Amino acid sequence: MSSQHEIEQILNRYAIADNHRESDYFAAIRQLVAGRGRAAAGAERAAWQGAIDRVYTLVRDEILTNSDRPRKAIAFGTSGWRGTLGKDLFVRSVATVTAAILSLYREAEGNPELRAALGVASFKEMCARGCVVGFDNRFGGPLLALAAVNVLVASGVKVFYAGESTTGALSASVLVRRAAFSINLTPSHNPLEYGGFKYNAADAGPAAPVLTDTITRLSGDYLERDEVPCLPADLDLQRPLDSLPGIVREDALASWQALVRQGADRHGLDYPGVTARLAESREAVVCVDAVHGAARGYLRRLLADPPAERLMLLRDTEDPTFGGIAPEPSSANMQPVMAALAGRSEPLKIGAIIDPDGDRIRFTDGKVEISMNQFGAMAYHFLHEIKGKKGMAAKTVASSNLANAVARQLGEEVFEPRVGFKEFKPVIDRALVFFEESDGISITGHTPEKDAFIGLILAIDMVLTLRKNLGDYLLEIEDRFGHYYPDRDGVTVSQQGAELLQTLDRLAAYGPGSTVRVGEATRTIAEVITIDGRKMLLDDGSWIMIRPSGTEPKVRFYVEARSAAETPMLVQSAKSMLAEIGLLP
Repeated sequence: MSSQHEIEQILNRYAIADNHRESDYFAAIRQLVAGRGRAAAGAERAAWQGAIDRVYTLVRDEILTNSDRPRKAIAFGTSGWRGTLGKDLFVRSVATVTAAILSLYREAEGNPELRAALGVASFKEMCARGCVVGFDNRFGGPLLALAAVNVLVASGVKVFYAGESTTGALSASVLVRRAAFSINLTPSHNPLEYGGFKYNAADAGPAAPVLTDTITRLSGDYLERDEVPCLPADLDLQRPLDSLPGIVREDALASWQALVRQGADRHGLDYPGVTARLAESREAVVCVDAVHGAARGYLRRLLADPPAERLMLLRDTEDPTFGGIAPEPSSANMQPVMAALAGRSEPLKIGAIIDPDGDRIRFTDGKVEISMNQFGAMAYHFLHEIKGKKGMAAKTVASSNLANAVARQLGEEVFEPRVGFKEFKPVIDRALVFFEESDGISITGHTPEKDAFIGLILAIDMVLTLRKNLGDYLLEIEDRFGHYYPDRDGVTVSQQGAELLQTLDRLAAYGPGSTVRVGEATRTIAEVITIDGRKMLLDDGSWIMIRPSGTEPKVRFYVEARSAAETPMLVQSAKSMLAEIGLLP
């Protein structure tokens, strides 16, 4: 079959003429991207790319013209609202959610709890302080951002327009500009068909549940109305930026850089010094895979435009399809960085992969892969022992206990909340480092939002200061504080919501004193933590944690063994537990 014939078959199957509702554009795009990957260079590849562009033209039209309700109900979770571009997130739905956010500030004038969470006393103050608006590299980002901006401007809100930006940089902009809030159109690391909407209040961190619950309620209400508060019926949602009053062009990276310099006394990072040492070093090389995300346009400037031989950038071109991969920091996606570093002669190697909106990062030295489970503990040790800063370690309950061991031996506390970066809010001013198992991190004196860039600067500072690779530093820490081997996985189940929670309650049979089979051995449960799912600590220091997904019919489980050989055994033990309570065959 010729490429052109295969392309037409795909288009005919998924793109129904003049019918956005019944068309499945992203199913077509996925198959076309796969075809592009198989194609030879030149005309054949161009034909596949041309077809991809044709389908994206249809997606663009759907984003602009869709007047239906979103296919899935709008719901703001831990990291905002996510859904399919064109079907869930389109110009009108984004405008409606923006109007709901503005109404939130109206409601807050009579609600002290909302005002405290917002950090703004009145609607008038919010308008004057303004909103930072940005988006990642997803298709349609400028269209959706423009819809939000037009709603904001219609209500007299000052807008700091950052354009394509990372989550950490936008968070820094809120703090440096003293803005009232931010709108960030990103679904983070989700696949290519997703769009997303993140809202952060004046503290620049993930919004508190009282705020996201209110936005969810108001958005659902407004979708049912013909007349929506703060959304005039005749408002042109695509009126160009240059014709709008009150727009300030925001350089989010410049704000990020200013914030890091301002926080130097608290975290001990000499940001200009780190980039200067990198530029001067002939012994170090940095390789970063941007996975075509928003970080790609910032990385050279972030590192003060080092000599070309000091910095290698992978997948730094524009591509909203991410080349067909799942755009997340993962072992599979780390392989190009490891391969690139393997070919370098420099003794000091720093490798990293960053997700599309720049809020997650994973590391390697070319030989050893280092997830946030390990790097968070390393960052804590580095700031505490090398930089001489004091304070607790903060980590989610699903992350490795390596940081617990480090903090305990250094005489410091550990704050261990449920999964979600917003859970760190109570200790933002007391924790040196706060991190989560899914590769997010921030530090004292920086933003309360997870930020890949601060992680990268930390990693470079570690290597250049200690003059050792990350893997060697990790081994040194493990030899002193203990070896921990974490892993995580998830399974799709037939239940969701209250039904799933009720079934998971059967895990209560696994209480303290009961036993678990781990391979050929029998372990005793020493302690159970139930703040977010069920975390069962075993008598040898290993553990199993099982928790439901908040948005999907899935159960996620996290394990940590004290030997590499036992990690897969713990994964199997978790699956056996799920089978015993009827969630797996």
